[in-house]
Amino acid sequence: MGFPKIEFRISEVSDCPLYKWGDVFQLSGIAITMHNDQDNSFICTTVVHAPPERKSCKILYGDLNRVIIKYERADQIPDCLLSCSGCTGSIRLEHTNVKNVDAENESTSNQIGSILHLLSNFSFFKNIDKKEFKEIIKYFKLKTYPKDSIIMRKGDPGGFFYIVTEGQIEILNDAGIPITSLHRGEVFGEMSLISEDNVGATAQASRQSRLLFIDHKHFRKLLEKQPGLQMYFARLLAKRLTASNKVRNDDYASGMIGKLEEIPAEALFQTLNANNKTGILTITQLQKGTARFSMRQGALIKASYGGNKGETAFYEVLREKKGRFKFTPGLPPEDLDVPEIGYFMKLLMQGLQKVDEQNTPKPN
Repeated sequence: MGFPKIEFRISEVSDCPLYKWGDVFQLSGIAITMHNDQDNSFICTTVVHAPPERKSCKILYGDLNRVIIKYERADQIPDCLLSCSGCTGSIRLEHTNVKNVDAENESTSNQIGSILHLLSNFSFFKNIDKKEFKEIIKYFKLKTYPKDSIIMRKGDPGGFFYIVTEGQIEILNDAGIPITSLHRGEVFGEMSLISEDNVGATAQASRQSRLLFIDHKHFRKLLEKQPGLQMYFARLLAKRLTASNKVRNDDYASGMIGKLEEIPAEALFQTLNANNKTGILTITQLQKGTARFSMRQGALIKASYGGNKGETAFYEVLREKKGRFKFTPGLPPEDLDVPEIGYFMKLLMQGLQKVDEQNTPKPN
């Protein structure tokens, strides 16, 4: 029984001391000879070429051989999760028939060529010198992802930069809830490649999607050769930070919890005021106990903290730097007609002035 050359690429890795995500093993010279009909033993002359600058693992090579001998054709070999019997690590390997790589590359090139007119309108490619466009596009590959498939997972090493050509990609928070939707022409995956940190969020296809992608090595080359891309990513980062801050402010301004270490008291009150929120703000773990504030349409109508009430309580809380807060929408009926303590912005400015005066050293 024989196979053409086969590549196994690591698609998942956990606690493996030798190998990393994206490492590739190439197997060649496969020839298996059965020599004992009773115990079904065999001789395997497979040559395993380890990834560059990586040590060999005989246990893994044996596992690969055991997988291979189960199948008559290379295209029958499934993705496989291998748990190493020599340590606590585990890796998932995807296989590729090397004989078909050139054909696959040609097919990818043809597919990309068919959408060149579409790509030239994407904001990413508008930042690339038109004379080099066709040369640069050769670095990219095109892949279709089924609905609900995970493209990248939070915590994984950054491997690829993606551009959406069809479909929709959802960026998920830690709870698996979509926080952003990406459509045709939008990009993701760049931050982990630029910062060389792990992936910061999980990306999932909410419907069948086609993505252009480029690996880390070629991505870095693009940044070096195309100065316009550096400005593009700087603007993209600023845009995403603005959107993130807006979402954060929206969270703060509706039933939410948080810490004063994350958002200062003055910013918290300003957010509630600017969004005309009605409800009760409770701040705990303060130096003088718990503070409680009632707000109606963004106006401060009740305040109590450390035995003080009204504007004095409000000024005292502005000095606090640590504590946990919770805003609960809604007021009891008896508070709906309570007069305001004062014009909010005037209260805030006076409170901040008092904080500054307290923090300014007095002359001897």
